[in-house]
Amino acid sequence: METIIILALVFVFVAMRLYSVLGRRTGHEQPIAKPVEAQPSAAPVTRSRADVPAQPVAAEPAIDAQAHEGIRAIVTADPAFDVTAFLGGAQAAYRLILEAFWKGDSEELGRYVDDGVRDDFTAAIRQREAAGEVVDNRLIAIEHAVIERARLDGQMAIITVRFDADIAAVTRDAEGNVIAGSLSDAVPTHDVWTFSRHVRADDPNWILIETDEAA
Repeated sequence: METIIILALVFVFVAMRLYSVLGRRTGHEQPIAKPVEAQPSAAPVTRSRADVPAQPVAAEPAIDAQAHEGIRAIVTADPAFDVTAFLGGAQAAYRLILEAFWKGDSEELGRYVDDGVRDDFTAAIRQREAAGEVVDNRLIAIEHAVIERARLDGQMAIITVRFDADIAAVTRDAEGNVIAGSLSDAVPTHDVWTFSRHVRADDPNWILIETDEAA
């Protein structure tokens, strides 16, 4: 009888440990593979908006001082929010969204961005198609991903991330001839993207709501 009681206690202890490790939700769960979802998707991709394995981020997440107050407000509203997981998912989303844009896949873009951003990307894709041009770009590496700003607007968490990346860019004509760029030389690129998510939403994925080039 003592043996049975001891085994039962061990079972309860193990079960509690498993729950503590696996039972908590993070703000950008995988998939974002989310990345890539869990990354790419990631990636951001359920496919969930992020079903591909994400690129690893530093153990200490990069956050500008001006974003600290906003991050604290988001964590208060959503205690499950995890900055490191968010940055991993953001990097996965960055790759997935760029690749969908380069391929001219507006439907895929719609999985990760809001209507306004999708319209902007779609307009650029159509302009490219009208000119008979095809892009053959490659994201070589994301050198840095830093949270520059963060805020809580009602129940909406809004976070702006600066991406410093190396991209090999080539533009071809309809016959496949290179008219600009080179795949042998990566060009440093600096983008500022803003993501948003309702803190009470069941969907753990964030949506891209604004894009800009870094100043």
